[in-house]
Amino acid sequence: MTSRTATRRASPHSHLWIMGVAGIAIGAGILVFLPKLKVVSASLILFAGFHVVGAIVILASAWTVGLRRVVRRLNSRVDGTRVDFGWGPGWMNGLAIAALIVGAGALALQLTAPALWPLGWAAVASAVVLLTGNLIMNGFRRRDQVVLPMVDLLRGDRDVVLDAGCGAGRTTIALSRILKYGHVVAVDRFDAGYIDDGGRALLERNLALTGLSDRVTVETADLIRLPFDDGDFDSAVSTHVYDHLGRDKQRGLDEVHRVLKPGGRFLMAVWVPGWAMFAVANLLSLFLTSKSAWREMAARAGFRLIDEGMFNNAWFVLLEKTVNPPETAV
Repeated sequence: MTSRTATRRASPHSHLWIMGVAGIAIGAGILVFLPKLKVVSASLILFAGFHVVGAIVILASAWTVGLRRVVRRLNSRVDGTRVDFGWGPGWMNGLAIAALIVGAGALALQLTAPALWPLGWAAVASAVVLLTGNLIMNGFRRRDQVVLPMVDLLRGDRDVVLDAGCGAGRTTIALSRILKYGHVVAVDRFDAGYIDDGGRALLERNLALTGLSDRVTVETADLIRLPFDDGDFDSAVSTHVYDHLGRDKQRGLDEVHRVLKPGGRFLMAVWVPGWAMFAVANLLSLFLTSKSAWREMAARAGFRLIDEGMFNNAWFVLLEKTVNPPETAV
């Protein structure tokens, strides 16, 4: 395997601090201004309730901006025996905070302008959708979701497998359940804003805790310019990563095809438009790449589709590198 320089791109979640600052401002508004409304100040429950909501929003937003890093460092000193995938509460519970803000706004609107009740009920419906999305997001933290689909992926139990976009090691650890004597090469840029510390330190710690350090090689690299030779890998896996490549999705698929051996298989899981993703990403889910578009890009890269389905609210597809990839039209 040869090395190449990793390409760095802006993290798609680097705007998280902006959301945190905005949340602090909104929380302050709820805490300071809403209790001053006459209809609110006349009720002890409403008066106290809006204060509590505002304080929760401010604290949660401050946690997102930076307080979580301090607390997490303190916790790691107390309990160093559990794997940690680094998904901070700001990312995993952000939708719940948004639901709390929207719900508070709906209540304030109903109290001050009852005639606008259709708008208030629309806000309540939005809050319900946001809470549903929050439940889906938190499901990713459960141990029963640290799994991979049961598909015919490996060529043998001594495969060299690429974990493309490994993060803090969730998929790398899941691979260890089925790969007895092989080796995993875990690759990432380690700059994801929603994983504490970008993920590399957590990955190495998790591998040590699970006894997998000797069976995993960690590389810092970009998925659109992998630092490996053609045909280096028997198999490849990637979960919840290729849908983050933006306009480079095709390049990413081309690269994983290049580094696979002929007949090697690639298991990819991505988010696609659907009700679950609408709950998580709302209108942004409408801009997710469709299944048909993924199939077309995979075919252009030279893959043959073997299997597909849904697991943990994501779409998975099992692709095989064809021996003779299709010719590109000139």
